[in-house]
Amino acid sequence: ALVALAAASTRVLAQDSTSSSFIPLASKSFSYPDGIPYQADTDDLTRGTQQGYNLCNSTTEGPDSMCQTAFVNHLDDFCLWSSPRPDETIGNTEGEEVAWCTKKGRGTRLIPEGALTGVQFMKAPGYLQVVGFIDQTKINLQADDGGGELDPHGADLRGNPLGGLVYTNGFASNNGNNDTFQQVHEWHNFMGSNSFCFKVCDPAGPNPADLCQHVFDRIGVLYNCPNAAQNGTFEYCEGENQDPPGVYTSNGQVVTYTQPPESLGAIQTMPYQPRIPASSNCVQLPSSALYTDLVSALASATGSATG
Repeated sequence: ALVALAAASTRVLAQDSTSSSFIPLASKSFSYPDGIPYQADTDDLTRGTQQGYNLCNSTTEGPDSMCQTAFVNHLDDFCLWSSPRPDETIGNTEGEEVAWCTKKGRGTRLIPEGALTGVQFMKAPGYLQVVGFIDQTKINLQADDGGGELDPHGADLRGNPLGGLVYTNGFASNNGNNDTFQQVHEWHNFMGSNSFCFKVCDPAGPNPADLCQHVFDRIGVLYNCPNAAQNGTFEYCEGENQDPPGVYTSNGQVVTYTQPPESLGAIQTMPYQPRIPASSNCVQLPSSALYTDLVSALASATGSATG
């Protein structure tokens, strides 16, 4: 019965995405900041409406922000998607996630001081990737939540979260202009088990959709974002591209992994170990020098509460 229900649900979602007026989230383009709409998703379909908003500014910033516009720029400047409500799971809230960020000034929530315990930012030819370790209870996730994947697709092509937009100023095509942000149409963010990966793939690159695959949601950070990040270390590195998630070489042959359906139960074994891309020019920095907005935000909140 559960399988039949899941199949019926998938058919309904598919019908949502075949409407003649429907535009998939990954196909929508909005310039930042002047072209940002209040909500990127104006549909009211099977999963309802977008829960937050994309037009974010100083009036929306804070612990109750419902901003769904995120950024991945550098080691000290990135966001993660997580629940707007305490004590939740990614599975329960994937369509509603809001942006939790390390920099103030963009109308989002701020990741609480001390939540990040290790971060590696990788600049590769085809993508930017931030991987790390986090006390996920501080961003509204249950301590034991194994998490899941957020991306701009989903079964109904409306994305998870619905209407979630992502921007960066870090691609080479940006020519080092930190004040100009490009929209990223292919990205994935894995959250759970007190770890995370947020990868944004360069739309000017040869294979952004492959490097930011969105179909391997059950095999997590290790296989989608192979990395050498270490808890307790905060570093910026340059590196080569990873193999596209799910692609590996066995006995000289290039093979693509097929993820089994959830109906077959937990994945117990994998036929390969992912190749960790080579990295270089790594620079380590103390977290206290990186996330100064989080410290000042906490101090400000404390001052307001006691003053």
